[in-house]
Amino acid sequence: MSLKRFPAILFVLCAALAFACRVNQSLEGQAKDAKIATQIKSRVASAVGASTITSVSVNVTNGVATLAGPVHSEQESQQIENAARGVEGVTDVKNTMQILGQEVVTPAAAAGAPADVTPVPAETVPAKATPAR
Repeated sequence: MSLKRFPAILFVLCAALAFACRVNQSLEGQAKDAKIATQIKSRVASAVGASTITSVSVNVTNGVATLAGPVHSEQESQQIENAARGVEGVTDVKNTMQILGQEVVTPAAAAGAPADVTPVPAETVPAKATPAR
């Protein structure tokens, strides 16, 4: 390779690299998505409460809202999804929220006994058999 061609080759490589690394979204599109995300968070806070919005993340790209994080019930998940769908500019909603398992409290656990141990009356417990001699 001659030194005379080096600047031209370098220019072509830089131009190809710049074309390959272009961003997927304009600054205007990013600002619009940020506005949509803020509106979704506001609606969710109104619909299900401000404490829930802190655990749910809202990401918007090209009008597609992705909702993620833990929620307490399927109903809460649907309320959040419906709130997001109601925002102007949202083209689709991807609901990836996880529903937390609800803890079941038995009367024994509520009384302070271990949850997996249920008292059995003595007369129903079979007597130990003694080995024959």
